[in-house]
This record gives sequence, structure tokens and C-alpha cells, in this order.
Amino acid sequence: MSIRALWVVSHEKGESGKVRFSRRFPTVEFRAKSLAGTQYVAIPEDRIIPQLLLTELGLVDADKPYVEVRDDCARQHRSPAVELRMDGPGGKTLWPVLTVTQGALILACLPLVEAPPGPRPPLPSLASVSQGLALLSGLQDFLCGPGGKPEPDVLASRLAALPSVLLQVCPLGRPLDTPPPAGSVPVAVAPSPGGAQKQPAWKAGVHRGRAVVSVALTEKVRSMQYGKSSQQDIWDVYGMVMCKCEVEGVLPNVTVTLTLPPNGSPLQDILVHPCVTSLDASILTACSVDDNDSSAFSGPYKFPFSPPLELFRLCSYTSQVPVPPILGSYQLKAEENHLKVNVVLKLHESVKNSFEYCEAHIPFFNQNLMGSVEVKVSSGQLEVSKEKNLLVWVLGQKFPKSRETTLEGTVHFSGTVAGPTDPLCTGLTAYVKLYFRVPDLTLSGCCVDQHSVQVYSSAKPRIVATRELVSSEYYIWNSTGDAPVSSGLMVL
Repeated sequence: MSIRALWVVSHEKGESGKVRFSRRFPTVEFRAKSLAGTQYVAIPEDRIIPQLLLTELGLVDADKPYVEVRDDCARQHRSPAVELRMDGPGGKTLWPVLTVTQGALILACLPLVEAPPGPRPPLPSLASVSQGLALLSGLQDFLCGPGGKPEPDVLASRLAALPSVLLQVCPLGRPLDTPPPAGSVPVAVAPSPGGAQKQPAWKAGVHRGRAVVSVALTEKVRSMQYGKSSQQDIWDVYGMVMCKCEVEGVLPNVTVTLTLPPNGSPLQDILVHPCVTSLDASILTACSVDDNDSSAFSGPYKFPFSPPLELFRLCSYTSQVPVPPILGSYQLKAEENHLKVNVVLKLHESVKNSFEYCEAHIPFFNQNLMGSVEVKVSSGQLEVSKEKNLLVWVLGQKFPKSRETTLEGTVHFSGTVAGPTDPLCTGLTAYVKLYFRVPDLTLSGCCVDQHSVQVYSSAKPRIVATRELVSSEYYIWNSTGDAPVSSGLMVL
């Protein structure tokens, strides 16, 4: 998992096609030549790279004549990986060249493809691609900072510091950790007074104190509920596992195991961090298109890895669950200058009735500002924000014993000042949006047993494993009005 070359190219008016920075790694290039044999394609000179990049990304000057192979609309750039044609169509090409565009800068790198020459392997199967994109993303943060567009002198100073940064984050063309944010230049880590420094010199720091390995599993559930037989409710679950290893000295090898209950649905669409050293092929081939396949891999899911220093996402996945955690019904009816509101929320019996927080936001768009509000709730508290035309129903940390709660009443709009607008929510098109967090719960049942976390180290770290369920884009649409429905495939 190495990088053959890296470029920072400007496409700002007046200096479009100027190489602001470039770096090649001869040792990686030697490996590329050995792997490719007679099919080896050498990297061209830096003066040629910018025009090839601008052509592939469709950033050539508008006054240039139309060339079909370059300008045809069927060749719209939709992937971060492009191929650079050096000798025209059918000639030699460099692939995959990864690109990230930020303002007037193009960041590009050429990862080493450690595969035999022949049919190109799919991009998701190449660990060097994900690691290269992570490197470009980190460099993007370093060069451009949080604002995304630094002053010219600031950008110049950060470009000047880039060689030092690459020595620490990409020694010998092998990306290790993401660069520091906001342009801060890392300093070399001096040996500790207690003895020889075991941490590599390019690592950004060394942990001191009690060794700890933290594993946090978060599942985000998204739901669209319509309350109509003509429109099918939809929901999906997206899970991710975040890790941080704080161990003094050389970081150990770690194995984290995810388990499911006996009746749990298999995890699907699994993506892993490049630091994972090996993985069962059946884990990566699990995909949502074959969710009816009873032979799908259902765990346990083992992830052995050599961790980076910083907090990182070990893996992500999706899961098919039979029901959403909170079922809702929303009815909104218009009568002269007021609206009648009725909301019913029911907590599913499989969900633990213990929230860190749970709120229902009920906005009213394209109306004058609120006047009087005559609304009652069966549990929780109601907060009224008249300047925002918003009702905030704070349900608290528990539903009632019946697991059902209601809100009903009338909202008057007697003011003359227009309230917030939304081009989508016209007429009776309206929604309730839920915000909640449930600790120590996942909808799929997936969990990390702290006793199953294996750490291969002389130190005996404390293992901390947590899990939680969080709402994300959780909508309940008014059943008496229209609601937006997409006929296309949903993309996470």
C-alpha cells in the first residue's frame, strides 16, 4: 500500500496548469516496474502532468476547440480515480490516478497497484486506493484549513512545509497517518528521558499513562414514514465502529470481533480501514442486493489490524431491520387561519425504553408567524418557538409504560410577519423530525464484547467497548398531505 507520486496542481485563472508541488518515490517506482514487467508505464515529466489532469477532469479552457474524446458529455467525471492518456486513445495510460479538487487546487496521487498486469481489478478491492484518498483528504485539510480557501501567502507557506509533513505522514511513499489539520506543522518527537524511543520518528506522538483500547459502535437509523397505503415506509441502518489505541511504545496488533444475536440479520456493505491486515472474503462480499440469501455470512466478524495513533473508523456497514424503533403518525388539517395537529408516537417493544435524549421537532413553513398555541401532550414537555414557527416536543428519557404518547391541539397564525419558508413544504406537505440517542443499544443487535478484543502486547490495556443508537434523517410525514417520494434507488 504505497504511493508512486504526488502532485499539487493549480487551475486558477492566470496560472492554470502550474505544478505547485510534486514528489516521486523511487523505491516505490522500482517495485511498480518489477510488478508490471513489459507492461510498465513510466510517469511522465511534471510539465506534462497538469494538462493530462485538466483534460481528464474537464477543466480545460472553454475557448479551446471541441475534441470528442476529451469533451463529450458521456465522459463526465464521476469517480475520484482517472486514467491519464499519454499517447492519445489506445495508447499508454496511468491508472488509477486519484484526485481531489479544492478551490483552485487539484491534489493528485498515483497509488501502487500490487496486482498482476491484465484486467484491471475493481477499485474497492485495492487497499492502496482508500489509503491514497485518505492521504489526499488529509493534505487537503492541511493546505486549505477549515475555511477551504487560505490567503496566497498562507498557502505558499504550507506548500513550503509540505516536504516536512510528507516525511512524517508518508515516509518512503507509504502513507501512515493523516496530516495535521489547519496547516499546523508537526515537530519531530524527541526520545524520552526514560530510554530509547520505540515509536517511529515520523509518528506524531507517544502515549503516556495507562494503556487503553477504546471501541465505540454507533448505529444511525434513518426513516421515512408516510402513513399512507399508497406509499411504502422506508428505513435503513448504517453502523460504524470507531477505535483508538493508547499504548506506550510501539503500537500493538489488535483484533476486534463484532457479534450478532442468533436471529440477527447479517451485516452488509462492509467497508474497512486500510490498517486491517486480513479479512475473510465472505465478509467483503456481503451486499444488500442479496439480503434474501440464507447462506449470507452472519459472523462473528473479526477485524485484525495494526492501529494508527489517532481515532479512526475501523469499519462501517449497513443492516436490514424489520421495523423502525419509533413508529409515528402525523395528521395536519387546515381550518381558516389555524392548523389542527395530531401526532402519535409509539416505541417498538424491541427497543430499550431508556434514552439519553428524545425530541420531536414540528416546523410550520410558508405561514405567517405563530399566534396562540393550544396544544397538549400526554407525556414530556412542549416548547414553543414562535419566531421559528416551531414546536419542540421534549419527550425526555423514557416513553410512558404503554410505550405510546400523543400530541394534539390547534396552532393559530394571526401575525402579519411571514415566517420561515421552504419550497418543498407547501400546502399540507409537512413533517415531524425525531432526534434521539439510545445508549448501550444497536438496532441490528451488533455488539463488541470487550472480552473478545485481543491485544497482542506486553502491556495489559484496559478495554472500553460502547455502543449506541442515534437518529439520522428520521421523518414522519403528514398523512393528509403530499410527501416527497423518490422512485430511484436510495444511496447511503
